[in-house]
Amino acid sequence: MSSSFFIKKKETPAFMKRGKNTTGPKRKGDVDSVGKSKAPAKKSSKHNEEISSDSEAESPVVPRKRQAKEETDYDETPQEKKLRLAKLYLDQLKEEEEKKAEDESFETDLIAGRLQEEVLEQKGMLQRLLAKELIPPDASEIRLLRGHKLPITCLVISSDDKFIFSAAKDCFIIKWDVASGKKLHTVPGGRKGTEDRHVGHTAHILCMAISSDGKYLATGDMNNLIMIWEAETCKHLYKFTGHKGPVSGLSFRKGTHDLYSASHDRSIKVWNVDENAYVETLFGHQDAITGLDSLSRERCVTAGGRDRSVRVWKIAEESQLVFHGHEGSIDCIQLINEEHMITGADDGSVSLWSVNKKKPLSTVKQAHGCHGDAGLEQPHWVASVAALQNSDTVASGASGCSHNSQVQLWKCGQNYRGLEPLFSIPVPGFINSLKFSSSGQFLVAGVGQEHRLGRWWRIKEAKNGIYVIPLKRKPPNPEEAKINE
Repeated sequence: MSSSFFIKKKETPAFMKRGKNTTGPKRKGDVDSVGKSKAPAKKSSKHNEEISSDSEAESPVVPRKRQAKEETDYDETPQEKKLRLAKLYLDQLKEEEEKKAEDESFETDLIAGRLQEEVLEQKGMLQRLLAKELIPPDASEIRLLRGHKLPITCLVISSDDKFIFSAAKDCFIIKWDVASGKKLHTVPGGRKGTEDRHVGHTAHILCMAISSDGKYLATGDMNNLIMIWEAETCKHLYKFTGHKGPVSGLSFRKGTHDLYSASHDRSIKVWNVDENAYVETLFGHQDAITGLDSLSRERCVTAGGRDRSVRVWKIAEESQLVFHGHEGSIDCIQLINEEHMITGADDGSVSLWSVNKKKPLSTVKQAHGCHGDAGLEQPHWVASVAALQNSDTVASGASGCSHNSQVQLWKCGQNYRGLEPLFSIPVPGFINSLKFSSSGQFLVAGVGQEHRLGRWWRIKEAKNGIYVIPLKRKPPNPEEAKINE
């Protein structure tokens, strides 16, 4: 009998067959175990494809990366976890230190810029370009503060721009609040002959000054007296005597309580207000001194009136520099910075000067026009000048007829070599005093019916008062703003 070998085909277990439900009830088309054939299968479609929900069904494929991560997290030892957290902490510290370094660098740049500005300011080389931004204000925006009965002769603004102090020929001193325009304090004037019993001035006040810290106020009058007041309360403190003529100019050295005074007696005197003491006297002018100004250096500048000279007084060296250039009497002077100044004269001219040049850098003749009949025209006197410190913006005020008196704003050229008119603001009367606020937000004009130094003629239509003139800026150009951003 021949032997034969049979190879039995290995059957696949039922639970591994896809789509087969071996445990559940029979479905239509399934076969019995006895041997009935299965019904023909329909075409496969994603809509009718059978998907098993058994626990033994094929598990979803886990992405390799995720699986690797899970294995790593699962297999991380305590030592590795400590190392990972330490690295995260170090990265956080590094980020904080980098941010701190950036902030410190920014602060350093700010400080460096500020120091550079201070150096340029001390050298007289700082010139902020502000004039191009200014536009004339509307007439309705100009405020008039009234309180003096006679013409305003002088005024000052506190360094924080909150207060204005004014004085006039009525011998009164008034402290004003800038925001509200209200009078805060009034020091009444006395009659002539009551000097012994009256606390205050009994003659026309010609000049005044306030210390940079706002502690002291100084005023000078036609009786050759200088009076020192507590600026906050207007309480009288001291009286300085020594000048032999009317006191026509006063200025505190910036950052100190050293006071410089000028007089019609042609002398300059130096005082220490803290010590209530006289220091020294300087001589040089050949006529009555009409104006004085100073900044932070130990020096002052003066206008010599009819001797037609401007002088720079070096106090420590006890020397002076003499400058000539105007054809008329120089009635007012103001420092722009430590190296440059502006003056006005009764010949109608306005001049820019450098302390390094003997002649003006620039002069505008008939700066405020002329008056009079044809062929007999006379220029309007320049009664006052002002400068926005360390900028390219200055102003001048004229004395003339009621219909053409004006405050003129000027733009200084590069390195102060030139004066260009910006715009004028009509102000009827004699503009006896002009001052810019420290912030450059407004300009104050002291106006009267008469000139501060005499009564050559009178403008009846004018009002004795203080005009607060806002200095408006041009609105930013959207295109320029986008470029800057």
